[in-house]
Amino acid sequence: MLNRMLALIRYSVPEARADEFTAAAGAILDTLAAQAGYLGGHLGRAADEPGLWALVSEWRGAGFYRRALSAARMDMYPLMTLMINEPTAFEILLSVPEPSGRTEA
Repeated sequence: MLNRMLALIRYSVPEARADEFTAAAGAILDTLAAQAGYLGGHLGRAADEPGLWALVSEWRGAGFYRRALSAARMDMYPLMTLMINEPTAFEILLSVPEPSGRTEA
């Protein structure tokens, strides 16, 4: 078992707020990135449902993630109404690295 964890926060974002949301999510990622235990993060949007967004980050453990949420709460507050209420912390049980030498088409 790995100690790392994946944080996945999904948002339902109206198209009219996409630019505002992107800027605010960038501020959240910047704050998270400055916290202990942060391993990386991304903002993505569903290819087939453009109103569905995901803020994804990876952590050394759940404790690091929970402490980071406390640090980021002021950045996250303006987006709370767009957040989908569901669990966000997932324990990583299996990880497969990208093959070395792979060439993208």
